[in-house]
Amino acid sequence: MTKIKDMPRFARPREKLIEKGAQNLKDKELLAILLGTGRAGKNVLEVAEEILAKHPMKNLLALDYKKLAEIKGIGPGKACALLAAFELTKRALEVEDNNLPAINSARDAVDQLQELRQAKKENFVVLYLNARNQLIHKEIISIGTISASLIHPREIFEPAIKFLASQIIAAHNHPSGDLSPSDEDIKVTRRLTAAGELLGIEVLDHLIITATGFTSLKEKGSI
Repeated sequence: MTKIKDMPRFARPREKLIEKGAQNLKDKELLAILLGTGRAGKNVLEVAEEILAKHPMKNLLALDYKKLAEIKGIGPGKACALLAAFELTKRALEVEDNNLPAINSARDAVDQLQELRQAKKENFVVLYLNARNQLIHKEIISIGTISASLIHPREIFEPAIKFLASQIIAAHNHPSGDLSPSDEDIKVTRRLTAAGELLGIEVLDHLIITATGFTSLKEKGSI
């Protein structure tokens, strides 16, 4: 058995979490941190891997105290810690689901942008989404003529970084009622997409909205 302290620093669950963030850990590494210690003959990572092999994560979340405590390598104390962590997670997700609208299509995004339909000037707005496609922030970037010189990627992605967004949807209106993307619209879209790729923040779509409809540049093949 290799002890955790004898493993390279980058491979130890706690050090990896501190250096790279919890989102970059495997399920067994996250469980190992919650367990804290292993048992005779197995380090905590091996125990976590063994538990997940018999009890996939969703099943593990559904177990009560008695069943958790009976699992070899968990016991009463760790069962309590796991149940507390699971319950906090469930409560947090329930609050999030109830308060953040899900954006799963261009139509869902347009529903969050109704104010653009009647705007007299061109408004460039960005929807910022988390990894679960939920809207976490909306911001007007500019009002006036949309051009690549005015819409700078820095202004688009600065809020994304601030609010920890994983994805964005850009949108602007055409007061003229013309749903066709202009050459400038396509240029802006490609510039933002390229910037997003460098930052690891996906540009899901760029929408053109009028009083009577909308156009998705993703569907047009510009993304």
